[in-house]
Amino acid sequence: MTPLKTLGRAVATTLMLALPAGAALAKDTGYIFVSSENDNAVTVLDGKSFQVVKAIPTGERPRDMKLSADRAQIFVIASNSERVDVIDIARLEVVRSIDVGEDPEMFDFSHDGSRIFVSNEEDAAVSVVDVAGNKVVAQIEVGEEPEGVLVSKDGSRLYVTSEVANMVHVIDTANNQILANVVVGNRPRRFADTPDGSEVWVTNELGASVTVLDAKSNTIKETIRFEPKGFRSDDVTPVGITMTRDGKTAYVTLGRANHFAVVDVATRKVKDYVLVGSRAWGVTLNRDESMLVVVNGLSDDISIVDTKTNKVLRSVPVGRVPHTAVIDD
Repeated sequence: MTPLKTLGRAVATTLMLALPAGAALAKDTGYIFVSSENDNAVTVLDGKSFQVVKAIPTGERPRDMKLSADRAQIFVIASNSERVDVIDIARLEVVRSIDVGEDPEMFDFSHDGSRIFVSNEEDAAVSVVDVAGNKVVAQIEVGEEPEGVLVSKDGSRLYVTSEVANMVHVIDTANNQILANVVVGNRPRRFADTPDGSEVWVTNELGASVTVLDAKSNTIKETIRFEPKGFRSDDVTPVGITMTRDGKTAYVTLGRANHFAVVDVATRKVKDYVLVGSRAWGVTLNRDESMLVVVNGLSDDISIVDTKTNKVLRSVPVGRVPHTAVIDD
C-alpha cells in the first residue's frame, strides 16, 4: 500500500476524533501543510495533536508553497506537472490550477497578489504569471538552474538565485529588467530579508555559508560560515532560511549535516546548532514565533522546535520526501 493511500485511510478516523465541528470552515485553522514530492500530495496535520487530517492530491512533485494574502488559499508548485495548484483551506482540496512553464521550483507573490514570479529551472528563466488570467505574461532570462525567488518588502525588486552561475539576479518588477548580477557563494538556493528590507540573506548550499547582501548597493556585506562539530564542510549544505519579524534571529537548515543553525542577525554569530532529522531542508515559523517547523527531506518527517529553548519537542512523520511546510495560524 502506498504512503498516500495509508494517509488517506487515516482521514476518516482523524476527522471524527480530532476535529471539532466546523473547524475546517474556520480561518486560522492551525493546520500544518507539508508538500511531499514523492507522494504527489500535501499532507495536512492538526497543529495541536499533529495527527493527519488529510492528504490532498496535487500535481506531480509538489514543492514550494505559500499562503495567499487573505490566508484562505495555499498555492503549491507541482514541478513535474508544470503548474501551481491552488488549495482552498476551508475545503482542503485543489480548486484550480495555473500553468507556469517548464520545471517550476520556487515562487513568490507580487505585492498586490495579482502576479506570481516562478523560477523555471530547465528554462533558465523566471515566469511572470497573471493569477486571475491563468497564464504566463512574461519570461525573464536568468542564469542556469534558477531556484530561490524573493520579492522585496516594497515590491520593487525581485531576487532570484542561479545555482549554476553562483549568482543572485536583482530584477526591477516594474519592467522585468535585470538591475544587477551579484556573484555569491557556491550553489545559492533560498532567501530571507530583514524587516526593513535593507539586507537580503541567501543560502549557499555547496559553500556551507550564507551571503548577506546590501539591498541598496547590491553588494556583499558579509559571509556567515557554518561549522557544526563533527561534520566536514562538504556535508554542511545550507538551503532553507527564515527570519523572525523583529529581524533579530535567522534560522538556517544545514541539509546533509542534519542540523539547523540559530544565527544572531546583528552580530552574524551562530548561537546554536540543533540536531533534527535527515537532510534538514525547509523551515518556517508559526505566527507568534514560538514554534519552528523544520522539514527533513530524507527522514520523511518534520521536527517541531520550541524557539525559546531551541529544543526539538517531537518528530512527526509526513509523506515521502517532504519539501516545504506552511502553517495556517
